[in-house]
Amino acid sequence: MNNSKKIIIISFVLAISIFGYSQYASASQIGVMITESDLIEETEKGSSYNVELKFENPSLLILTAGETDFFVISDGKTIGEGKLEPFNLQPLDSTLATGTFQTESKIKEKETSVVKINGITKYDVLFSTIDIPFEFYPTEEQAREFIHKE
Repeated sequence: MNNSKKIIIISFVLAISIFGYSQYASASQIGVMITESDLIEETEKGSSYNVELKFENPSLLILTAGETDFFVISDGKTIGEGKLEPFNLQPLDSTLATGTFQTESKIKEKETSVVKINGITKYDVLFSTIDIPFEFYPTEEQAREFIHKE
């Protein structure tokens, strides 16, 4: 193999690697926002909700997400968990993902001063799967709507 072919192959592999890393970095910046939360049932053990989250894809990759588990944490304590149905994120676009959320106990307003929603979504990209964590800090109003429905 002559030097020019080696240089072309190395340049191609390097370009693909740089593009792949830049898109992974972009995908790691996926935005999450609560768009809807409907109380299904409230018992002594907790509450169940149907939820809808909006995901924004800043990358140039089509991302196919499997089931996504997420946790709602308040002041360092997990107060509930949920699961989103599989969804697709188009490049430079947003999509709505639906699922369910279950609180573990009755939550008092004063217990939720700082709320965080985090999880890991598995995305199928080309011939591999990447795990991309997401973290979202809803506003006080969004947290109240999402968790308390008062």
